[in-house]
Amino acid sequence: MMYAESRADCEAARSRFQAEYQAKYPKAVESLVANWERLVTFFDFPAEHWKHLRTTNVIESPFATVRLRERATRGAGSRTKGLLMAFKLLEMAQQRWRRLDGAHLLPLVRAGVKFADGVRFDRAKPVTQSTDNQPREAA
Repeated sequence: MMYAESRADCEAARSRFQAEYQAKYPKAVESLVANWERLVTFFDFPAEHWKHLRTTNVIESPFATVRLRERATRGAGSRTKGLLMAFKLLEMAQQRWRRLDGAHLLPLVRAGVKFADGVRFDRAKPVTQSTDNQPREAA
């Protein structure tokens, strides 16, 4: 479901999942239905950002460095030194982070521009997806 091309395809996959697994796993289906809007929120962002929105690796990776160093030093000694060590390790790790895909679209997202199925949505000028994957205004 999470790798569907559009929200409609994702909803169709959800319906198939519900029909197939409702009898065996009613709690799982209930949870899926109850949290559905939160699960498909990424469709309201640019398609270039979907890869980043679907993962928790953005949170887990930087803290793996901190955990590893904390284990190697067998504790930092005091709370203040531990916080300082974590801060400096994260600050150094930040230098190796790569940019988000579609970073140039972040100002649009922040400004509240609407996206539908990963494509910029403008009520006045509908946008279509061309064969070269570049959004174009409809004639």
